[in-house]
Amino acid sequence: MLNIPSLQESVSPEEWQLRCDLAACYRLVALYGWSDLVFTHISAKLPESVSGPEHQFLINPYGLMFEEITASSLIKVDMLCNKLHESPFPVNPAGFVIHSAVHEARPDAGCVLHTHTRAGVAVSAQKGGVLPISQQSTFVLGSLAYHEYEGVAFRDEEKPRLQADLGEANFLMLRNHGLLTVGKTIADAFLSMYTFENTCRIQIDAQTGGELTSVNPQIVSGVAQAMRVQTGGLGGAFAWPALLRKVQREAPGYDS
Repeated sequence: MLNIPSLQESVSPEEWQLRCDLAACYRLVALYGWSDLVFTHISAKLPESVSGPEHQFLINPYGLMFEEITASSLIKVDMLCNKLHESPFPVNPAGFVIHSAVHEARPDAGCVLHTHTRAGVAVSAQKGGVLPISQQSTFVLGSLAYHEYEGVAFRDEEKPRLQADLGEANFLMLRNHGLLTVGKTIADAFLSMYTFENTCRIQIDAQTGGELTSVNPQIVSGVAQAMRVQTGGLGGAFAWPALLRKVQREAPGYDS
């Protein structure tokens, strides 16, 4: 059992709430089976009311399983992933390369969530990528981009290409690597990943059967247009309170 002193009295109420939400997100990723031991990251940007003009982020302490992460164990870092407060845990600057690239290019990115799931990597390796064969896929295809694999993502020189490929999309398929979602909030990024992951699982399952039926391209286009003009995302704010209750039932202690 880890004994981590609480930071609740040491940080602002705004930062503490963000810490609790991000810790809950890590626990949910573990509960849904999307984690990859201690690898991959979920980053959340602190609001300017807390960080000032300098960009600051919360990220997981390297070496902890996602189900172990708490609000107080999360580490505050700068854009170069330097620790901004004392912590007994290390951070992984190489793992932050993708996240820092997205945060740098997308001021609207309050949260960036990256996974290496079996289904996500499987579809990322398929030449056709995401196929329009489910309702879930239509939401993803409405804001989807692809980035070609360049090896383990620890080189800063890859950032401009990743940023150009992402553009304004909220779903990014990292070829031969995994999935990434961008959200204005932690709730939005999580619900987007839930949709992205299920899209991939459905596709892999469907491909084991008979001939596939595609969604009418006009419907896919209509969903894409609707997602561009509406501002509520997939409705993360509506699902988040119920998801927090799930964490409290099945993985309590995240908010410590």
